[in-house]
Amino acid sequence: MRIWNSPLGPLALAADAGGALCYLGFADHEPRPRLLRGLAGSDPAVFAPVERQLDEYFRGVRAAFDLPLAPRGTPFQLRVWEELRRIPPGRTLSYGDLARRLGDPRLARAVGAANGANPISIIIPCHRLLGAGGGLTGYAGGLDRKRALLELEGGIRT
Repeated sequence: MRIWNSPLGPLALAADAGGALCYLGFADHEPRPRLLRGLAGSDPAVFAPVERQLDEYFRGVRAAFDLPLAPRGTPFQLRVWEELRRIPPGRTLSYGDLARRLGDPRLARAVGAANGANPISIIIPCHRLLGAGGGLTGYAGGLDRKRALLELEGGIRT
């Protein structure tokens, strides 16, 4: 695991043996140990592209990430995370909206659970999901960080 200091606080990064990113989360949020089992160490060469793209994102010059990802999850979680990556920066959806995109509006709670289990924050943009009324709801990094990410992307105004 490697720590990268973002404007919103330290981020923990972990990659698999092939260099694909498997974990990105705020370091003050305890990662689940099973997510980190068998992952590569902190070889700077593996993390340099991730750190460069995160820096560009936080400076407002990068909207999308072009990195190899290998999130670990169930088939349903992987579908949710793939769909999250289709939400453009500056846009938000409700859990129900994403459930409808997946073909079943009754899956809103399951979408919420999958969103909460997202192992690659920011790059898999779980912060772009809002409650049914448009309110900020749970985010592993805290609601202040969720708000800051959405403001950075132009998704909300204060």
